[in-house]
Amino acid sequence: MSSEKLVAYQREFHALRERLRVAEHRTLQRSSELNAILEQFRRAIAETNGSKDALSNFSDETQKLLKELAHRKPLQVPNIYHHLPHLLNNEGSLHPAVQVGQGRTGAGRDYVPCSCLSYCVTCLLSTGCHRPVQCVRAKAAASSPEWRQRPFVTPSHTRSRPIRFSLEESSPPGFSKGYGEDSSSIGISMVMGIPTVKRKVKSYLSETLHSLIDKLSAEEKLDCVIIVFVGETDVDYVNSVVAGLEKEFYTELNSGLLEVISPPASYYPDFSNLKETFGDSKERVKWRTKQNLDYSFLMMYAVNKGVYYVQLEDDIVAKPNYFATMKNFALQLATEDWMILEFSQLGFIGKMFQAPDLNLIVEFIFMFYKEKPIDWLLDHILWVKVCNPEKDAKHCERQKSSLRIRFRPSLFQHVGLHSSLAGKIQKLTDKDFLKPLLHKIHVNPPAEVSTSLKVYQGHTLEKTYMGEDFFWAITPMAGDYVLFKFDRPVNIERFLFRSGNQEHPGDKIENTTVEILPFSDTELNTKEKYKRTEDRFYKLAQFEKGVAEGTVEPAFNPVVAVRLTVQKDSAVWAIISEVCLLPLL
Repeated sequence: MSSEKLVAYQREFHALRERLRVAEHRTLQRSSELNAILEQFRRAIAETNGSKDALSNFSDETQKLLKELAHRKPLQVPNIYHHLPHLLNNEGSLHPAVQVGQGRTGAGRDYVPCSCLSYCVTCLLSTGCHRPVQCVRAKAAASSPEWRQRPFVTPSHTRSRPIRFSLEESSPPGFSKGYGEDSSSIGISMVMGIPTVKRKVKSYLSETLHSLIDKLSAEEKLDCVIIVFVGETDVDYVNSVVAGLEKEFYTELNSGLLEVISPPASYYPDFSNLKETFGDSKERVKWRTKQNLDYSFLMMYAVNKGVYYVQLEDDIVAKPNYFATMKNFALQLATEDWMILEFSQLGFIGKMFQAPDLNLIVEFIFMFYKEKPIDWLLDHILWVKVCNPEKDAKHCERQKSSLRIRFRPSLFQHVGLHSSLAGKIQKLTDKDFLKPLLHKIHVNPPAEVSTSLKVYQGHTLEKTYMGEDFFWAITPMAGDYVLFKFDRPVNIERFLFRSGNQEHPGDKIENTTVEILPFSDTELNTKEKYKRTEDRFYKLAQFEKGVAEGTVEPAFNPVVAVRLTVQKDSAVWAIISEVCLLPLL
């Protein structure tokens, strides 16, 4: 198991433990309340003394209590039907009309051969079906009352599961309803959602999927799922999209890497009475309103599937190593209270959310889906969470930046020229996309970092260790150091330090040693092999051509600190672009 997965599991375990603690606290509260009511009933029964005319024998206080209990009604909290009342007209409104794929996060599947997929789409959307028996079973399962009573049963290729979304109860902090109920969902790190609709000029969906899939390693393909949401209710069009994807991405559909869903027509409200706002035409208001609902459906479907959810579009290309970069960046920020990680500066492309936050986001979108576009609504969520109305706009932006963290350079580029809004040409490009990634991210053990070097333009050592930036320092001198002091002793297997980067390849580190401080060296017999400093550090390696790497002998573990020490004055500045301290598993 890789160190990244181990750290992820540890953090997920701690989060689960916190959720269980909150649930236990609530259970104790409810138990106490129920015991109090039970005791009141016991006293009331005792007052009857076995009399048949029990009610008349109750004291006034007891009769008042019984009436209160009998007529007590809970407060009516708004739910999804409050915001979308048209959904009440069709109980299947929150069932995907089409659901193609293995349902990777589930435990047990009803297998349907891929050759049947396009037929099954027609079966689910139409009233009659004369195709193979698997499709008939799929349609029957999707439409039966028994199926509708089993929310979030593992989907098969075509089974339509209901999307569960309720605002009727509050959830423990950091926990969203339905999240984590699938016992195997912890095995998937990331869900990528791609909404697509019919474009009159050109579809970019195939190119987008190839860009995303081709840049995944074999291991990464097992650690994520890509969901294509076809936001159309035209049976023939949806069928053609599925048939095309089945032909081009047969392997990915069968492996569970790729899924395709489409909503029923009853999910959408009547768009004819929308108000024109912000100077937008009626057609544009309808387009952005439907887009909000599309995003919401996709998020509701994805909430149970993984740890992180990344919103993408159907007309983008991705950079190499995009998956590992996003995952490691998120893991490094696991202790931070972030809400959005941005891997592109354009619109709603490359926006990462933690899965438990999706219900909050969907709830907010449903409340205002007719008023504003999605990116504005997201900004309003941040404003509500952290902005003080008595402070100025600059203060608000600083506060929001703690919840919305931008990663540079961008990992995704917008390539679509023809918008999904008919007649709209959009020449949007992300200028940051062309910039090279000047540092590499690793999930390192928690540590306090310090240095005697003079930092240049905010390229701090802390950011480098967290994988957010490269470290840049003015000319190192003999005796200067870079220190990584672990929060607790760590067993280290390997280390790697890389200096310089593509923009400044000459700013490399030379004449510098890598040193470690063992937790205890009473039994070490390494004096002949490794030199020791006066402060008990052992010299393990030296930078050669700007790189220092090696292994740590088991006898040294656990390690308290790792240090880089400059032995001779340097004639150039120094950049550290990669820090990897790999724990021993």
